[in-house]
Amino acid sequence: MGLAAVFPGQGSQSVGMLAEFRGRQEVAECLGAASEVLGYDLAALISDGPEEQLNQTEFTQPAMLVAGVATWRAWLAEGGAAATVMAGHSLGEYSALVCAEALDFADAVSLVRLRGQLMQSAVPAGEGAMAAVLGLEDAVVIEVCANAAGDDVVEAVNFNAPGQVVIAGSAEAVTRAVDAARDAGARKALPLPVSVPSHCRLMIPAAEALEEALAAVEIRPPAIPVVHNVDADTHNEPESIRAALAAQVHRPVRWVDCVRNMARRGATLFIEPGPGKVLSGLGRRIDRERVFAPVFDAASLEKAREQALAAAGG
Repeated sequence: MGLAAVFPGQGSQSVGMLAEFRGRQEVAECLGAASEVLGYDLAALISDGPEEQLNQTEFTQPAMLVAGVATWRAWLAEGGAAATVMAGHSLGEYSALVCAEALDFADAVSLVRLRGQLMQSAVPAGEGAMAAVLGLEDAVVIEVCANAAGDDVVEAVNFNAPGQVVIAGSAEAVTRAVDAARDAGARKALPLPVSVPSHCRLMIPAAEALEEALAAVEIRPPAIPVVHNVDADTHNEPESIRAALAAQVHRPVRWVDCVRNMARRGATLFIEPGPGKVLSGLGRRIDRERVFAPVFDAASLEKAREQALAAAGG
């Protein structure tokens, strides 16, 4: 059996996440170490909110990093199988790199906080937007964006599952693209409640600043292969990993290709360590032959562990 670990990004956070794991030593250590780096009590923010603060990008990114890493460590502590390959959706890529031992946890906490701040400041609030388009082929969404852009920016930025693409760019251009997608026959085309137009070229200034920060951080060859969003491929050289992380901020997330790459590498069970079930749902739409199991509390962890044992013939 090949086991893939896939880590969620922004959008899966919620006040109270990690509640069942809070008493575990490995989770408490992650929360404590992150709070020391950040200079505020991350455990309290996750546990008690306020929700508005947790949903601000610069707070969301460290919280989701910690949730993914802590849940993975809880999985291992409970005897969960080791992964043969990893990936993370957008921000989740940092969780994957920490769990693959390519990036120190404290460095990752600092990087994702900076990443959130840079992305938030790259485009003034209200000037950027994102929207989900359901029911159209990728090529049609790309064409819709090209026709709607005009002098502005709107691009297909998350290829999440067949028939599910997220677009991002200037607010007015995204509105035009949403209307055009509906005219083109989209089953749904709806704005997302975010102010940062992630993964489009409006984020190039953020990527350039992040690149400088990445240059100052030690990155090692991963102990477990990590499939990156930008090219759906693995990288072993630290400089290649730095380049992939910087480019990821302003280039599309090729999640469908990432999942298919992991399947080609022999992954038959995909676990999703962290809050929510978003990636498991997407995975089932991408590949119906694989098993996708979210791990977000004690019950789901035990269920996934049993699935792993069954798949391994144990």
